[in-house]
Amino acid sequence: MLFAEVFSVAFGALRANKLRSLLTMLGIVIGVGAVIAMDGIGRGAQSSIKARITSLGTTLLTVSPGQVRGMGGVASDADRAKLTMADAAALEEQATLVTAVQPEMSRGLQIQFNAKNASTQVVGTTANYLEVRKYELESGRMFSTQEDVGKQRFAVLGPAVLTNLGVENPQAIIGESVRIRGIQFTVIGVLKSKGQASPFQNPDDQILIPLNTARFRVLGTDRVRSISVLAPSEEKIPEAMADIQKVLRRQHRLPREKDDDFSIRNQADFLATAAETSKVFGSLLAGIASVSLIVGGIGIMNIMLVSVTERTREIGVRKALGATSNNILFQFLIEAVVLCLLGGAIGIALGAGGAMAMSKFANFNTEISSQSVVLAFVFSAAVGVIFGVWPARRAAGLDPIMALRYE
Repeated sequence: MLFAEVFSVAFGALRANKLRSLLTMLGIVIGVGAVIAMDGIGRGAQSSIKARITSLGTTLLTVSPGQVRGMGGVASDADRAKLTMADAAALEEQATLVTAVQPEMSRGLQIQFNAKNASTQVVGTTANYLEVRKYELESGRMFSTQEDVGKQRFAVLGPAVLTNLGVENPQAIIGESVRIRGIQFTVIGVLKSKGQASPFQNPDDQILIPLNTARFRVLGTDRVRSISVLAPSEEKIPEAMADIQKVLRRQHRLPREKDDDFSIRNQADFLATAAETSKVFGSLLAGIASVSLIVGGIGIMNIMLVSVTERTREIGVRKALGATSNNILFQFLIEAVVLCLLGGAIGIALGAGGAMAMSKFANFNTEISSQSVVLAFVFSAAVGVIFGVWPARRAAGLDPIMALRYE
């Protein structure tokens, strides 16, 4: 029997049982579709985070409070190490290898504009926020150092805040008043969009207010969430980190044998963390893919075994007409592989479509990789071969005389 005829017979058998063929490859469709969709979301989030971190600048250092650990693990929030305005002042006065210091404190609060209400992140920061964090203004201006010292009630809004308040034109809100915790603030500027880094963090959804205003009028604390510091150059980042460490250890009166109660991270650390997270996420996806494809492959093997039993007389007739065992083996193997490849193709289409839908309607950043698509096809074919071998060998091993007598 020629190869072309073997293919023709295999496809004819699949067409003759369309519903069964569709149900058989359903496990492959679901498994591959889920993996493609999750991989697209994961890659999109990784690319967005990487772009976001890179956009902050390669010389940016971030100082964060450490976690005080006791015998029972992490202590309560009240007992954790903290950073204060005094720490930021010490860095500005004593650190010699930094070019800018930008402390910030923040809290999620309700804001009000006319009849509209929205929840957003209110960030108390210094006048050099735009320089240090690489932000630009869409319209208006940033508050000045003098206005910060004077505890002025000025606000600079992120573009997502305007959307939440129903404002379409950034110029229209300049000079208007918004209420933060019942306190009236005058809007003096609107930031340019940075783009959403992930579904859980949007740098455009924030309001900047002067640090001293936040400290004394809104939040009522001198504890800062983080202190951003600029190093003079990439080459001097290690020296700048050592300088920051020396100043803060002296400020916190830490003895030599005691560990730091703060952490200093540069952009390379954040990128490494993102890469590690992506690697773990990829391993999780691989596990899901393996389980899904194995389940789908077992389903295909079961159906193919049933098919062999149903077509025993057909196999006997073909062998009686001259078909070899290899022809029969090849035919059933082709049926299994075609089912898996077709299921993989449908799964890829559904997964890519699902990822695009989540990007459009749920604002998820997605990125479909050609490598993932190729791997999905390869795994689908491998599943077809692995789980199709047993039914195919069973069909090829049937005795033609016994097969012809089968009822």
